[in-house]
Amino acid sequence: MALTVLQRRGLAHLVHPGMDQDVPARDAPPVIVGGDGVHVVDETGKRYIEACAGLSAILGFGERRLAEAAVRQMRALPYYHLFNRTHPPAIDLAAALIRIAPRSPDAPPFARVLLQSSGAEANDTAIRLAWAYFDGIGQPQRRKIVSFDRSIHGSTVATSALSGFPPAAPEPAGLPCRHAPSPYAYRRRRDAETEDAFAARMAAALEALILTEGPDTIAAVFAEPLQISGGVIPPPDGYFPRVQALLRRHGILFVVDEVLSGFGRTGATWGCETWSLQPDLLTCARTLSAAYQPVGALLMREAMHDVLRAQSRRLRLFEGGSHGAHPVSCAVAVEALRIYEADAIEAHVRRVAAKFLAALHGLAAHPLVGDVRGVGLAAGIELVADQAQRTQFDPARRVGARVVAACQGVGLLVGVVEDCIVVTPPLIVTETEIDELVARLRRGLDAVWEEEVNAGAG
Repeated sequence: MALTVLQRRGLAHLVHPGMDQDVPARDAPPVIVGGDGVHVVDETGKRYIEACAGLSAILGFGERRLAEAAVRQMRALPYYHLFNRTHPPAIDLAAALIRIAPRSPDAPPFARVLLQSSGAEANDTAIRLAWAYFDGIGQPQRRKIVSFDRSIHGSTVATSALSGFPPAAPEPAGLPCRHAPSPYAYRRRRDAETEDAFAARMAAALEALILTEGPDTIAAVFAEPLQISGGVIPPPDGYFPRVQALLRRHGILFVVDEVLSGFGRTGATWGCETWSLQPDLLTCARTLSAAYQPVGALLMREAMHDVLRAQSRRLRLFEGGSHGAHPVSCAVAVEALRIYEADAIEAHVRRVAAKFLAALHGLAAHPLVGDVRGVGLAAGIELVADQAQRTQFDPARRVGARVVAACQGVGLLVGVVEDCIVVTPPLIVTETEIDELVARLRRGLDAVWEEEVNAGAG
């Protein structure tokens, strides 16, 4: 099919993040011009079920209440900052986040919020604050940061080094980041190994890394409750309790990245609540505003803030960026939080999640599918060349990308991580829309399987 004028202009001038920059013209992305509910529309008028939603558009598209909140704030105060000033939307958003922050009887409540423009900025700042905290309590040697090998925490220099997937290229110099193995059950769980034994072995692998590096040199461990960007990898039962006990034993900070798992995706407000995590620092973004405005936040407990406040007398610690706490972004985020509660979004996710996951598990027998896994309204469908041996496809065959293209052809937009199809629809998706989503996904899989059979690979 011939490219449109806009597609040609896009290929000529626009760099698409996360996309193969050598993509042939035939794979030029559609130009999306509108949307409503779980659907988006391209410039030709073709409608798609948006089943990836940038991993973040959890209220779908065309939510008037969010648009109206943005317009009201643009008219009242279109821009301001928090450098020796403040404004109501920032105050309101901080208070709203503290009100809904995850709580535990075994940990003091979150008390402070640093507002920023993105999750990458929040995670970048969390690294800096972890260093400053240990400097403030007389342990300046704690500089190393540990995360997991299929984690993604951002695209700044620091968060690229922190992220374990894909590898940073080139590796940022001088940033002491280390990567432990993710609890990736489909690839790492041994035959006949129980879930608890697998959880114990993966926690032991983290401990081995910590002991090798030296516990008193490690400042923090970063973790995503659900590794969505790495291929939707849920932790095995018993894994995080072991991890948290390990970190407490060695005095290491626990930073939880809720950029993708927060605000209902797992059926709870926070992934922390789904897996009973007790972080020292919590970062969130994207879904905080239903992706309608760029905004990020870093939550901390009062005792940590006390140490950092003392440090800030000599260090510039609490920088929020030129557009951190932007009043329009804050106003939209406040309205998004109100909608999540008023529309009972989490309860809706819990109602439809069983249907969603069961329907996707119905694809498990498809000859291209090796694994179907997920929690709430997040799922990964891993594609394999041989189901019995779990053999991966040669990357040159681009099987995952071809399934994405085939789905696009039948009006379905999904994500892909290597050869794992990522399905994260807006949280407002209905059971009828789930049925149609899965039917179109099956058609996309069938189309690629037919290509494989015709090529003699099946």
